[in-house]
Amino acid sequence: MISDVIVTKAISERFFEKFHSALELDAAVVGAGPSGLVAACYLARAGKRVAVFESKLSTGGGIWGGGMLMNEIVVRDDALDILRDFGITYREYGEGYYTADAVHTASALAYRATEAGAIVINACSVEDVLFMEGRVAGVVILWTPVVSAGLHVDPLSVAATTVLDATGHASEVVHVTVRKMEVELNTETGAIMGERSMWAERGEQAVIEHTGEVFPGLYVAGMAAAAVHGGHRMGPIFGGMLISGKKVAGQILASLDGDDAEDTADRDAIAAAR
Repeated sequence: MISDVIVTKAISERFFEKFHSALELDAAVVGAGPSGLVAACYLARAGKRVAVFESKLSTGGGIWGGGMLMNEIVVRDDALDILRDFGITYREYGEGYYTADAVHTASALAYRATEAGAIVINACSVEDVLFMEGRVAGVVILWTPVVSAGLHVDPLSVAATTVLDATGHASEVVHVTVRKMEVELNTETGAIMGERSMWAERGEQAVIEHTGEVFPGLYVAGMAAAAVHGGHRMGPIFGGMLISGKKVAGQILASLDGDDAEDTADRDAIAAAR
């Protein structure tokens, strides 16, 4: 015999256990795309309290559709160590190019991040940041259906030592921070520079190069890094996205642990991942 009330109690009690543990974090990751999930996985493996807030029901960002709904993605050989670390199967295409099934890749990233201990709260939008003493100190959240319906419902707050904007092209967290607080960013112009047109090689380089802290407590990774710093888009090639997630995890670990060298934290993250 199945009790409908017990089912309801089980879901609500277990969810709120998870939700309460996501209210005070070392790192709040906004966006469950490839860079966000990779960063969350390495941070969780290093023992940090990390939660990912994803506005959609599904995780994986733009991976699922591959290129133009052909569900394959491309990576170069510089990202193969991350694919192997996450247990993602790939095949060589030639001259340093490799392909992976998009559905398999998206699923593996989510599995490894949650297996490591990262909490994922989906259908949850970040509509603002906590801003205290000149730095970003957390995020302000509301259920995505409430936002979509335009209902007048007050949000709730999550405290976080660091916040990672991994929202992709929209770079939503950086935009709301600049719009509401009129802050100057750590970019060439001090402002959001905007994403440039497609150029895969330059786009991959820009994503990796510009991954990092753009304002005290606020980091960017993946396409958010390109959009904030004026990098090119790169389409369905994902190595730079994965490397960006790993790089920002190292930077955040260095900040949390008070290390002087970013590569020390990156080595610690890699060691913790094995």
